[in-house]
Amino acid sequence: MPLKLDDLDFRFENTRVKVIANRNFPKVTLTGISIGPLQEGNEYDIHFWIARELAKAGIVHFREEDSLDATKLYKVQWKERVQVAGQISELPEDFYPKLRRYLKQLKKDLARQPEKITEYQKTRHLADDIVNSRLKKIVSLSSGPTQSEYIINKLTAEEKLVYMQMGKIVSQWRNQILQHETQG
Repeated sequence: MPLKLDDLDFRFENTRVKVIANRNFPKVTLTGISIGPLQEGNEYDIHFWIARELAKAGIVHFREEDSLDATKLYKVQWKERVQVAGQISELPEDFYPKLRRYLKQLKKDLARQPEKITEYQKTRHLADDIVNSRLKKIVSLSSGPTQSEYIINKLTAEEKLVYMQMGKIVSQWRNQILQHETQG
């Protein structure tokens, strides 16, 4: 059974991420999982879903280099646009889960701070541009000859789903067209 976006999102929620403790925190044991003790200023490697909850409580924060922001999106957009035709740049495997969460957070912030509308709109436009640009390339790659492993490895798991599904659709369509042509 092929993976779905929800499956990939579940995987992301359970990946381990680096966080930095904002303050000391005692050891806590959940069902089968222990966290801590945490010491202020130290870095820890924990599941994303736990890190998110600890960050909400102000106990930890994500490392700056691991988070997504508008500046990083501009860099991704620029890198994508300068690729020669038929080429696609490599994204971090967790790009789309982080993008979804970043946009969701900006939208939440917007509800509390309406003056952030311009920031949200610019970021949303950047995200749309990146997704549309990559989608066009993926559709093109999937409708041509089989791609090399080098190209396929540049795709994220979400993009590989689209690539494979589009490849099947295009192949079936071609076969149907050619079968009808030879039957006439």
